[in-house]
Amino acid sequence: MTRPLPTIIAASQAASQRLADRHTPFIMNDWYVAAFGTEVKDQLLARTLLGQRVVMYRTSKQQVVALEDRCPHRSMPLSAGTLEQDSIVCAYHGFRFNTEGNCIEVPSQSSCPHNVGIKAYPTHERGPVVWIWMGEPDQADLSKLPPQDWLQDPQWETSQGYLHLKASYVRLHENLLDLTHLSFLHAKSFGTPDYAKATFESELGDGRFALLRNVVPTTLPPVWGVPTGLTGTGQAARIVRSEYRSIGLHEVSVSFYDCHLPEAERQTFRIRTAHMPTPETATSTHYFIVHGRDFAQQDAATTQFMHDQLFVAFQEDVDGLALQEQALAATLPEDLYEFSVASDGPAVAMRRHVLARQHQEANARTALK
Repeated sequence: MTRPLPTIIAASQAASQRLADRHTPFIMNDWYVAAFGTEVKDQLLARTLLGQRVVMYRTSKQQVVALEDRCPHRSMPLSAGTLEQDSIVCAYHGFRFNTEGNCIEVPSQSSCPHNVGIKAYPTHERGPVVWIWMGEPDQADLSKLPPQDWLQDPQWETSQGYLHLKASYVRLHENLLDLTHLSFLHAKSFGTPDYAKATFESELGDGRFALLRNVVPTTLPPVWGVPTGLTGTGQAARIVRSEYRSIGLHEVSVSFYDCHLPEAERQTFRIRTAHMPTPETATSTHYFIVHGRDFAQQDAATTQFMHDQLFVAFQEDVDGLALQEQALAATLPEDLYEFSVASDGPAVAMRRHVLARQHQEANARTALK
C-alpha cells in the first residue's frame, strides 16, 4: 500500500489536533511526584519540574520544602547556596529565604525589604514518594490524589526506581494504556507472543481510563514464572488491568494463577506497579516507579530478581519512546499523521481528557485577568 490519500491524511491530522501531545502546555493544578522521600534530605536538591526550576530540602522537623530555584536579586540558583537552620542562603550575595519563600535577611543592610520572595510549592509526602502541586497554592487539593493504600501496606513487598525519559509524559501514559506492545517491544523481557492477540475490554470515563486484558492460558516469562512457580508451558492465567488514575499516576495490576486448577484450590499471586510520570520539559520526563507484590514476603532475593528483570523492560519503554520522540521531531508538520486502532481507545480518550483539562485551566487563568 502506498501513502494514504491526502483526504485521509488530513482527517488523521484533524483528529490529532483534539489530542494532547508534546506541544500541549502542562496542567499545573494537580499533583505530581517531585522525588522519592529518600532523595530529600537536609541538603539542597535541584530538579526541573513542569519546566520550572525547583529546589527541595527537608527541615529539622522532617518537613519537605520546595521553592523556586532562583534568587530574585540577581537570579543565582538557590540550589547553589547553602542550607542553614532550615533556610537557604544564596551563594551570590547571601540573601536568606525561609521555608515559605520569604526573604528574611539581606546581609548588606540592617533591614530586609518586604515583598522580596520566591514561590513556595505545596508538598505532600505519602508512602515512598513526595508529591508536589506546581499550580495555584490555594487550589492544592489532596482529594485529587488517588488512594494508593498498597504502597504503605506491610502485606505488599515493594521496590522502587527512577528512569529519565527523553520523551513526553503524554506518550508514557499512552504507552501504559495499551500493553499490546508487550509482544513486540518487550519480546525479550516480559512480553509473550500471545499477549497482543488476547481479548481486551476498555473502561472510559470521569478522568480514569483503563484497559483490561485476560491472557489465558499463557506461559509466564521468568520475571513472573520463577517467583510464583508457574513455569509450565500454558500453565498460567495472566489477568491485567492498566489504568490511568491521574495526571501523575498510572497503575498496572496483574493477577497470576494456575489456570488448570479449580478456583477453590488455586493460589492467586498479585503484583502492582505505580508508574508516576512527571514532566521535566515538553520532551523529557521524570519516571518514578514503585513495584509491589503480595507473595514471597521478606524475600530479598526475589525482590532483587524481580526488580532487575522489570527494569530491563522499563528501560525498553524508555528507549522506544525516545526513538518515537526523535521521529516526531524530525517529521515536518505537514507530513506528520498517525492512525489509531481499537486497542488505542483508552489512550485516545485519555489524551482528549488531558487536552480538555489544559484548555479549562487556561480559560480559568484568562478569566481571572
